[in-house]
Amino acid sequence: MEVKWDARGLVPAIVQDVQTGAVLMLAYMNAEALGLTLKTSEAHFWSRSRQELWHKGATSGNVQRVREVYVDCDADTILLKVDPAGPACHTGEQSCFYRSLTSDE
Repeated sequence: MEVKWDARGLVPAIVQDVQTGAVLMLAYMNAEALGLTLKTSEAHFWSRSRQELWHKGATSGNVQRVREVYVDCDADTILLKVDPAGPACHTGEQSCFYRSLTSDE
């Protein structure tokens, strides 16, 4: 299956906990990050702010062991199902999606 990269050579990657089904984060991958992810079975991404490859957990130790990789029906989004070694969010939250827009929390 061919991945449809955007004009910047990136594709969004949704990261989901393989055990709980919780959505942990959204990041972006370029071809090199996807290749490293498939080769090492650990999540690698492209940092749009730093303009460099990023091995998830290289600094924090919160690596994401990749169990399954899917591409959506349009081939323009990747889904990684992972075993997380710790919180996905840089804030220390388990998921980056912890703030509700529809409740008073």
